[in-house]
Amino acid sequence: MSTPEPHYGFHQSRRLTGPNRYFGATAVTLTPLGEAAHDAVALESWRRHVLDMAQRLGWPHPEPLIERHARDVALIFSAPEHALLTATEVSEWAWEMAAAAAGERGFDLAHLPLDQPATVFAARAALERSAALEALRAAATARNLPLFADDDAVSIGAGSGSHTWARDALPEVGSIDWAALHDVPTALVTGSNGKTTTVRLLAAIAAASGRMPGLCCTEGVYVGGQALTQGDYSGPDGARVVLRHSGVEAAILETARGGILRRGLAVRRAGAAVVTNIRADHFGEYGIDTAEALAETKLVVAHALSGGGLLVLNADDAVLMAAAARLTHVVGVRWALFAQAIDSPALSDWRARGGMTCAVRDGNLVLHEGGRDHSLGALSKMPLTFEGAALYNVGNLSAAALAAVGLGLPLSAVLTTLESFGASPLDNPGRLERWRHHGAVVLVDYAHNPDALDQLLTTARALQPARLSVLLGQAGNRGDDAIADLASTAARFAPDRIIIKELPLMLRGRELGDVSARLERGLMAAGVPAGRIEIVADEEDAARRLLEAARSGDVVVLPVHTRAVRDRLRALLES
Repeated sequence: MSTPEPHYGFHQSRRLTGPNRYFGATAVTLTPLGEAAHDAVALESWRRHVLDMAQRLGWPHPEPLIERHARDVALIFSAPEHALLTATEVSEWAWEMAAAAAGERGFDLAHLPLDQPATVFAARAALERSAALEALRAAATARNLPLFADDDAVSIGAGSGSHTWARDALPEVGSIDWAALHDVPTALVTGSNGKTTTVRLLAAIAAASGRMPGLCCTEGVYVGGQALTQGDYSGPDGARVVLRHSGVEAAILETARGGILRRGLAVRRAGAAVVTNIRADHFGEYGIDTAEALAETKLVVAHALSGGGLLVLNADDAVLMAAAARLTHVVGVRWALFAQAIDSPALSDWRARGGMTCAVRDGNLVLHEGGRDHSLGALSKMPLTFEGAALYNVGNLSAAALAAVGLGLPLSAVLTTLESFGASPLDNPGRLERWRHHGAVVLVDYAHNPDALDQLLTTARALQPARLSVLLGQAGNRGDDAIADLASTAARFAPDRIIIKELPLMLRGRELGDVSARLERGLMAAGVPAGRIEIVADEEDAARRLLEAARSGDVVVLPVHTRAVRDRLRALLES
């Protein structure tokens, strides 16, 4: 007979293995359960338990934090990198002891070290500690080399200058050929929208400069344009795959908020980091309830730039800029700003202070650096702007150009890339692909939130369609308000036909049909006639119906969220 699982007093107890929203170094966090989770006395007791145990174990400055969210509470403290597993156990013990003292009786305490807990935790920390890894980390730091460690492997150097060993077979410091190890130019790209496009642009610029690019994004991991693996690799795992690949000479890493919140930042040093924008999306997950909290999370990438790297920011985003102004604890970081208009007050002020900017002047993209203006060409000649129709891509172009300069890539490579990238739909798959079908223009995109859909439909309307047809759908992990916002956004553009698609593989806790029904109600509440709306149970079938009905002069907008469906639709459109 199997032993029943204890009823724990917490969930989401995890290690933050790099810089995170709370600390510039490693930490642990958990979410307390039970009535005591709302008891200020119990929460304060957890904090005191952590402080006392950290002192007994010789862990300096745990700085325990109690963060109240809209739905729950998070308990966090800074912990030594060599003892993170033990630190999670200390946090769990501290909470369950505090909850029990507050009268909570629903948790099993038999799994806790109730007798001499400091002795137990000290022994566990000693077993967890790796003298070999600490020696390698010290040696790598002394040589100004990055080190990446996970539960299975340890690597020193990056890309073509890296070597990786199994964690249980680490070498002696003196046996390593240190001269063969080096870093490679590395950029981090985060934000709500535009991350993948900016990553691909930067990788193309690196390739044009003669460097082999490696990138990770929500589509997969790619080296030199070839897929190593496909899927969402916009977190720490994807970053490590790129940085451990022997062919990579420039690493461009999409860094989504989910990976930062779950595990912290995988990269401790980079030459440039981009934050494209902040939009209301994914609220309610991992304690992110406001745009301000989301901005603070995205700006964790600044911790990787403390050696003098370049932080590229969207000066048109007030929430982002306000959060960046609070980054006083991260030193040694240079800023570069981009915006739509070159004479915006923020950019004018930044140039007056000697800063780097990129924006539009008289239809041309202009990068200002070192007191000089550098024309990057006419927007109308840059395929990614759709001859000026896709104005939101100007931000992605500007961000990529600034980050490229931050990485030391030549302006000639920037110019070459901006005048060619996007000419083929395969340059940026799934992001504003433009096709012709039965005389209609077809736009295939990932647009997954109201802001992205607004930008996509603005582009579609700029093409002056005879009829506008739209595919609409949403994953189940968005809140009811976000689903309603998506519907009202679509309605503002008065589509002639809307097909709502079901996404049965993205229900994420909702019942089948719930999201589509909410979208339908939202569209009708916003004034879309019921006769223009249809619900189809399959994403591919829904898209094909719109394509079959397309005729000359139409614009068909297809936000497609399933890669396999997109690939099959592309085969149809190519034929």
